[in-house]
Amino acid sequence: MEDVLTEQPPPSRFFLEDLNNFTPPSPPLPSPFLFLSSPNSKTTLQPSLLIIALSPPSLSLLHHLSSKTLIGTLILPEISPSGNTITPSPKDKSCNLYAINDSIILANFQYSVPSERTHAIAKTLIGEHILPKRVLILDSIQRRNFRGRISTDDTFAMKLETTAERKGAPLLKSLDYLPSGSVVEGLGAALLGRCQMKGIKGILCVTWPEVGGSVTSMVKSLLLKDVFNGMEVRFDDNGEDEGLKFGLKNHYFDSELYT
Repeated sequence: MEDVLTEQPPPSRFFLEDLNNFTPPSPPLPSPFLFLSSPNSKTTLQPSLLIIALSPPSLSLLHHLSSKTLIGTLILPEISPSGNTITPSPKDKSCNLYAINDSIILANFQYSVPSERTHAIAKTLIGEHILPKRVLILDSIQRRNFRGRISTDDTFAMKLETTAERKGAPLLKSLDYLPSGSVVEGLGAALLGRCQMKGIKGILCVTWPEVGGSVTSMVKSLLLKDVFNGMEVRFDDNGEDEGLKFGLKNHYFDSELYT
């Protein structure tokens, strides 16, 4: 006869997810917010163009753009500012906002963004405190998300646009559209989706490879030709960081997809 006192207890009749229901949920993270350097700044900024740099080449180039003025930063509360320098540096974990000629605002994202935070950041940056007429997002594409075969020797830039951008004169006239079946993800996808929801002219420019001197030169030529055409802007001679030349880059978490 079995001894009920010494026998192993039967397995729990609860699934692990059922047991987790008894655990109190984690408190929600605070919302991202904008901190403007001038207390007299308007509560709502209305630039003609908002440029958002996500890819390593665009981050490097726009950091070394000489004709810009620091106007603020986007704060993600869970990102610690420990280790950041007083003077903006490409090694900081920050998202600084810069102004050019009172008509263009730059946003340089220099930290990884978890997928669950992309939509909150997109909402904070577009449509609440900043109401741009047009948004240009500079991102890169990964090999697994491209419909077709690409090699490390290829260098190209392609685009996706919102409905409002397609109805008017295009900003990036020389670029082809991303092939059907290709996918972009992460913060770039969330930002473009936000533009579509708000009816704003939006362009997502993706480049390949993710890093390197050739793609940095291509992005620089694209900016001077189509974006800063007719403006007195220049990039410092050291605009191509050593990290880009040797393949060092920031790594972004996977996020919502946009096809």
